[in-house]
Amino acid sequence: MRMVIWMVWAQVELDDYANRVLMVIKAKFGLKDKSEAINKFVEMYGDELVEKEAKDGYLRELLKIEERHFKKYGNKAMTIKELDALCEA
Repeated sequence: MRMVIWMVWAQVELDDYANRVLMVIKAKFGLKDKSEAINKFVEMYGDELVEKEAKDGYLRELLKIEERHFKKYGNKAMTIKELDALCEA
């Protein structure tokens, strides 16, 4: 499977604080420029706003796990007692 990575070029205006934050990230992680610092910042905090897309292999594995589970247990519902035992409540 081939992964496609899109690169977007942008010219941005940074206020003084944003510039200082990027310089700290750049220095802390040994990055070569502010572009890498922006990418690092997004990598670190982007999940809080936007979920990353799941890879196809991961989704296929989840579907296999689900299929095995239903073959083994069917649509059997768990009782409250079983759930409490599982959660150690």
